[in-house]
Amino acid sequence: MAKLNRRQSLELCISRGLLFGGLSQQNLLSAWQAAESTALKPTPAEVLGPFYRKGAPQQNLLRAPGDAGFPLKVTGRVLNSRAQLVEAATVELWHADHHGRYDTRGYKYRARLSPDDKGFYSVDTVMPGHYADRPAQHIHYLITAPGHKSLITQAYFATDPFFEGNPDKNWKKNGIAESKELILPVRLYEGGATAADPPRAEITFDIILERA
Repeated sequence: MAKLNRRQSLELCISRGLLFGGLSQQNLLSAWQAAESTALKPTPAEVLGPFYRKGAPQQNLLRAPGDAGFPLKVTGRVLNSRAQLVEAATVELWHADHHGRYDTRGYKYRARLSPDDKGFYSVDTVMPGHYADRPAQHIHYLITAPGHKSLITQAYFATDPFFEGNPDKNWKKNGIAESKELILPVRLYEGGATAADPPRAEITFDIILERA
């Protein structure tokens, strides 16, 4: 007999009257199906790539004074498919520098993040550069959390010239991105009155994990 997934098991229990609580079986089933239809879609997976390094430091500021490249702030949350906080999650991210080079000896532009008590994470870095093997700008992610499937994915930028101003049309270009959902809108800010608040780009990348 084929193993049932969580949804199939619950539907079977409801249909056989094994779950109850003041609602009819039909109403329970309808309520369950309505909840499932509004569930968040898990974040699409991507390839790990050859430049992952274990042991990245816990740090939120990756950009140092004088670094080449346009300042970039990355924010997001780690949630499950019901939009609930995933506790004890770990977010590892890494990317190339402005010139398209990875630090393979140290931990430049690499971080290990622990989201806060509301699931938020953030990091200040620079826009990654282009390089011949993967000509679209991107940030690599590895997300783990107890009770959830580990996720390897990447974030891309809708402003990247690689997508020729139309990521909706060109997201499949050269087979670079696995999903259009991973190509994120970019917000641009002029900056403040001081050097401490320079012009910058921002993206928001919410991570939706599946239960294990």
